[in-house]
Amino acid sequence: MATSPRDVAARGEVGFVDSGAGGRHIHARGPVPRWVLRAVGAAIATLVAAVAVPGMAAAAPTGAEVVDARAARDAAAAQVGAIGAQLAQAEAASAAAHQTAQIALQEYEERQAGLQTARAEADVAAAAATQAEADLAGGRAEVAAFARSSYMQGSTAPGAAALVSAHGPAQLIERAALLEAAGRHRVDVVDRLTVLEQQAAAAAAAATAAVEAAAALEAEAAGALAQAREQELAARAQAADLAVQRGAWEAELAAAQQTLYGLEGAQRAAAAAAAAAAAAASRPPAGRSGSSAGATNSPAGTSSSPAGTSTPRGASSGSVAGGSAGPGTTAGAPSGSAVQTAIAAAQSQRGLPYSWGGGGSSGPTAGLDPDQHIVGFDCSGLTEYAYARAGIAIGGTSRDQYWRFRGATVAADRLQPGDLVFWASGPEYTSIYHVALYLGGGQMIEAPQSGDLVKVSSMRFGADYFGAVRPTG
Repeated sequence: MATSPRDVAARGEVGFVDSGAGGRHIHARGPVPRWVLRAVGAAIATLVAAVAVPGMAAAAPTGAEVVDARAARDAAAAQVGAIGAQLAQAEAASAAAHQTAQIALQEYEERQAGLQTARAEADVAAAAATQAEADLAGGRAEVAAFARSSYMQGSTAPGAAALVSAHGPAQLIERAALLEAAGRHRVDVVDRLTVLEQQAAAAAAAATAAVEAAAALEAEAAGALAQAREQELAARAQAADLAVQRGAWEAELAAAQQTLYGLEGAQRAAAAAAAAAAAAASRPPAGRSGSSAGATNSPAGTSSSPAGTSTPRGASSGSVAGGSAGPGTTAGAPSGSAVQTAIAAAQSQRGLPYSWGGGGSSGPTAGLDPDQHIVGFDCSGLTEYAYARAGIAIGGTSRDQYWRFRGATVAADRLQPGDLVFWASGPEYTSIYHVALYLGGGQMIEAPQSGDLVKVSSMRFGADYFGAVRPTG
């Protein structure tokens, strides 16, 4: 059965969300003090009474009622803060899981590429072995035919006729030498073919072993990818659940705040009415009326409610200036035409959905599970496509894109349109998990994350900013 924030508060608990296999649940995390429960109950009762009995709206609330309402407001604010803190942790875990999943995805894609290369090399080696075996069979057949003909004619036939028809001893010796050389040549051909056949067979065996090793590595990478995907999905679900619960508690806080404001307003109105009545009672029966009318005005601008109370939030906006500036500049000037083409290509894909493992040099594609039904781009797929339109191959993963152009780095304060900017979870390039295309003016275009779209964003610098490179043809 679903548990609401109001149910949790009614039981005297501070709730937190757990996304398990059975769905979303709120679990208790310790009791709330009894005065908080009394305050919540009093605030709700007061609000219901005010709605149900219009005549009570002008009645002056007691000081205890206002105190209880303020306590209810504070309790709701505390719950929002607790949920906000949990959401911040969940969002951080989700971000870390996403980074791990991105790195695992790149490892899997690189292993896949290695397996395809190994299979292609194995096919070539197997074909060479087959051809060498066929050549060897042909050479052996040629030698056998020569030997058989020689045996049948008692000499190195078909040279027997040549010897018999020789015109003199000199020609006879010459022809005999040629026939002997021809025989030896046939044997030499077989020897060479045998060596080639052995070499081709060895190459084919080595290629087969390489395919088996590459397949094992791909299977290992696929396992790591599946585990990373599960972690990312769990982190997404937990963050989503906490966001829902925070929204519910914020609604509770807004209701409690309104109740408190209503009671305080009623108190002020009652005080103003009492003051007006007292002034009227002390007024002379006739003549100067209104000499003290100004005293009856409600001090609307002096509300005692703590209007500055803010709703705690668990997560920051995500755009942090400063931090690591990455390596210095070693790149040359950018290629204007290539940069313009790449940027135009990336801009043409704005609005397409993020698809995990999707997209490449030829355009958007369906991604990997859980995005197998979403046609779009992941971060490196978008940048690969953009530069492919400019005729520059930059690689299919973000860390490969950095590594290919590691000799053309760009300092953070020297970024130019067309530069590739990277973020990583550690100091090594193998920990890179995100890439975007810098547009200039502090803007970049990126495929950010699942549930988002290809879009233009403000450039981000911070502890996880890794650096930038400048692709060239």
